[in-house]
Amino acid sequence: MKVVIAGGSGHIGTLLGSGFASRGVEVVILSRQRRPPAPSPLRTVWWDGVSIGDWQRQIDGSDVVINLAGRSVNCRYTPAARQEILQSRVRSTRAIGDAIARCARPPRLWLQASTATIYSHRFDGPNDEYTGTLGGAESNAPSAWHFSTDVARAWESALNEAPVPHTRKVVMRSAMTMGPEAGGVFDTLACLTRRGLGGRAGNGHQFVSWIHEHDFVAAISFLIDRDDLSGVVNIASPNPLPNAEFMRVLREACGVRLGIPASRWMLEVGAAVMQTETELILKSRRVKPARLLDHGFCFAYPEWREAARELCNRWLRLRELPRVA
Repeated sequence: MKVVIAGGSGHIGTLLGSGFASRGVEVVILSRQRRPPAPSPLRTVWWDGVSIGDWQRQIDGSDVVINLAGRSVNCRYTPAARQEILQSRVRSTRAIGDAIARCARPPRLWLQASTATIYSHRFDGPNDEYTGTLGGAESNAPSAWHFSTDVARAWESALNEAPVPHTRKVVMRSAMTMGPEAGGVFDTLACLTRRGLGGRAGNGHQFVSWIHEHDFVAAISFLIDRDDLSGVVNIASPNPLPNAEFMRVLREACGVRLGIPASRWMLEVGAAVMQTETELILKSRRVKPARLLDHGFCFAYPEWREAARELCNRWLRLRELPRVA
């Protein structure tokens, strides 16, 4: 089997690429970096994420294309950043669609990244693929948060508009993927927790949707194997939980007794200093993976307690750090 991963030089792409390669799958990474940031056993081919080039040959005859390309949203939403976030997603998705449409032997599956942030900010019930409500019109959310929803809608529309009748398309609405590697979400949370800053964010009522990296990789393999699954699929643990509980369990896993809570104004100041947005922390993402569960997918880490303990142990070992007494 041959898998092509566009935008595969980041954390998620590296995770997937390494997992596939370890099972003998041929993996090709499409990257806008002329040289990989570190030596890798995976073959990397340059693309610009916009126009057709020699990289299209890698897709013709491949089995699966996974598109993860897009500028990081972990930044301040300046006008320039907003434009780059939107265009990097829409243009790369259109480029993949154009490449598949030109194939003599098109891939049987296109897995397209999206985000669970597309769902509404809510506390009263879960957002699954059947009954979930899309965001953008909530009266209880800042208008600045609507940008993320607009981006997700445009991202998915670019996939839906692609004329690739011989390729099954899956929209992956993913929650935050938790892994111990440097630079990831869990790394940031664990660092804050170890420094005594792992208290609740705001009032702590907002739901946190997450998925363990092992389950993320397993879910991708599951989607590849199941020809009867297409369209929108939520990739998240079946058990999201309020931020206050999420952080309490993380402190317990890290062996930290206390965590200073951060009020909303403190988060706004901190986000400005760190050049990011409070939406990443304060939006309530109560996402359920109904379609995965309905089709028989089994999570290795469905509960945050077990996931946090396993991740924290690996995080400490990678950094040769002792547990806090």
